[in-house]
Amino acid sequence: MPASRDIEQGRDAPALFVLRFVLTNETPRPAETTARPEKCDRKGNRDRMAQDTSMEEFEALLNESFEMDTPDEGTVVKGKVIAVEAGQAIIDVGYKMEGRVDLKEFANPGEAPEIAVGDEVEVYLRSAENARGEAVISREMARREEAWDRLEKAYADDQRVEGAIFGRVKGGFTVDLGGAVAFLPGSQVDVRPVRDAGPLMGLKQPFQILKMDRRRGNIVVSRRAILEESRAEQRAEVIANLTEGQTVDGVVKNITEYGAFVDLGGVDGLLHVTDMAWRRVNHPSEILSIGETVKVQVIKINKETHRISLGMKQLQEDPWDLVGAKFPLGSVHKGRVTNITDYGAFVELEPGVEGLVHVSEMSWTKKNVHPGKIVSTSQEVDVMVLEIDQAKRRVSLGLKQTMRNPWEVFAETHPEGTEVEGEVKNITEFGLFIGLDGDIDGMVHLSDLSWDERGEDAIQSYKKGDIVQAVVSEVDVEKERISLSIKALGGDKFAEAVGGVKRGSIITVNVTAIEDGGIEVEYEGMKSFIRRSDLSRDRGEQRPDRFSVGDKVDVRVTNVDSKTRRLGLSIKAREIAEEKEAVQQYGSSDSGASLGDILGAALKGDND
Repeated sequence: MPASRDIEQGRDAPALFVLRFVLTNETPRPAETTARPEKCDRKGNRDRMAQDTSMEEFEALLNESFEMDTPDEGTVVKGKVIAVEAGQAIIDVGYKMEGRVDLKEFANPGEAPEIAVGDEVEVYLRSAENARGEAVISREMARREEAWDRLEKAYADDQRVEGAIFGRVKGGFTVDLGGAVAFLPGSQVDVRPVRDAGPLMGLKQPFQILKMDRRRGNIVVSRRAILEESRAEQRAEVIANLTEGQTVDGVVKNITEYGAFVDLGGVDGLLHVTDMAWRRVNHPSEILSIGETVKVQVIKINKETHRISLGMKQLQEDPWDLVGAKFPLGSVHKGRVTNITDYGAFVELEPGVEGLVHVSEMSWTKKNVHPGKIVSTSQEVDVMVLEIDQAKRRVSLGLKQTMRNPWEVFAETHPEGTEVEGEVKNITEFGLFIGLDGDIDGMVHLSDLSWDERGEDAIQSYKKGDIVQAVVSEVDVEKERISLSIKALGGDKFAEAVGGVKRGSIITVNVTAIEDGGIEVEYEGMKSFIRRSDLSRDRGEQRPDRFSVGDKVDVRVTNVDSKTRRLGLSIKAREIAEEKEAVQQYGSSDSGASLGDILGAALKGDND
């Protein structure tokens, strides 16, 4: 019989109940085989009739139980709370089945459970009977199934759902959506990063479902989408009532490096740092604080992006309107250094008016140094107004112009020929640089190092740090150049020696050395060399060995070279000049007189 197999396998609880009921009734005893057989037959017939009746009733009840629509495992069923004990609710789900559910499954996150005897609830039937003969049920799973059905419909209709944030996980938060748990990414919590999510915990609020997958049990929601939608509506309404140039009151909501966001009553406007004041503002926190109420002007409204630009300085008088009158060209003013860059320093002349001192206008002498080594931030300095560009709102200032040009001062205090002393600052291939008074340098060219040595040789005897003396030979103020000479310290011996000597002069020299190519002679301490071919007019007399060291010889000056500091001398030229002079004085080449006669007459005239 099929019903009996189901009962044996324990798959039908109502049938099992009926079977238990029947088995608890009295069963007929076996018929007696002795004494009064006739009476026994009648009683046996009655027992058999009663037994047949009981079996028929049992079969009817059993068939009726099979016809009852019992719930399937894995479905949601309705039940009634019949008792609450030991932290559990005992629920009758019908069909003579009872189960237990922990009270915490009836509570929302952060709330106490609300359940009482007599309440009707829906539970999830996991199993019809456990080892204790009770149904295994779950309120939480029932809520989850119910929630998924509801959320899928809301997701399909693009509707908002209500939930509460109850936990923090990696990358975001967990949200209870009335039985289903969703993930809220950190970037979707608010329109701006949230540092403290504590006030949002356990608070029921709307969310937008971004993505859901029932098979995997994944739901992703967004709170930011709700806020942006409501903010967009609010912004549109507020912006519609604003006009450019309007003055409004606002509350400083946030401060950043580049400005501050001001709440204008539901919509934020950006107050850029450059529009806070006419003066330079390094950081908005210098003049603003969060929560402060400020008066601002609406500078620009972008209807498409709903962005609003605000300004505070526009409500103040523009100091640039009077710059030309207050700071005429060439005037000197005291200012404060506000900022230093690679190309110069900005100096505030008054609040809202700044000028630039270019690096080239900072020092007369420090040409290739960073402005930070000349001035420092917040330092008060004297500057001169060099140029004003009203249209571009620029003022060019000069720092060095407030001090005298050190080259002018040097030229006044050190005229040419003045002896100076200084330290060798640098040595180059063309000379020495000497440090002078006023933090300026003078240069000694190679040609001005020594009278006797080549410049390339003379410079080898100097090194950095040496203290040397020199003579000022030239000062060029415009080119900022000072020429010095070391060799001029003792005067120009060559010029002194040959001061009265000129080309064609006859001078007497001393022989100092005999060489194969000629002789070396000296005149007033200045040495010269007479080549062999210049020793005599006669070729036979052009022998250096006919002279001795110490001899005095008359020579003719053929050249005076101040650059090489050499005298060109020749005995031959002297003899030719003397012969020519004698011929002119005592005869001519046409008179027939011999050279000997002419010279003899000239000598005789000299003796007389």
